[in-house]
Amino acid sequence: MKKVKLAELAYARSGDKGDVSNIGLMAKTKNIYEFLTKVITPEKVKDYFGAEVKGGVEIYPVPHLDSLEIILRRALGGGATCTLRFDQTGKSRGPVLLGMEILVSEEMLEEARQAEKDIIKQYSVA
Repeated sequence: MKKVKLAELAYARSGDKGDVSNIGLMAKTKNIYEFLTKVITPEKVKDYFGAEVKGGVEIYPVPHLDSLEIILRRALGGGATCTLRFDQTGKSRGPVLLGMEILVSEEMLEEARQAEKDIIKQYSVA
């Protein structure tokens, strides 16, 4: 097992609605998605963000997209129009979550690296 950043296994996109920040966490493969559904828990996400998230954390599986929808409540200091926070709209939450470290097998890490190469190859301009 090896400790890696979540960025090795997934992509993320984030935003907001009022004082709620949401993160879409997209696994690089179906196998990695299945793994993430077991290891990315509301408690782990809440601990990772610490005092930044004052409310609850909810995680919803989106299996047809190999993704998790993560909801962070009371996470933006009241919302974009009334907060003094630097990132009023939660756009940085996804990249921050990708810094979380988790333990993975060497095989899964290699699977993620190969998937990344395949994605780059598929969308590169020849």
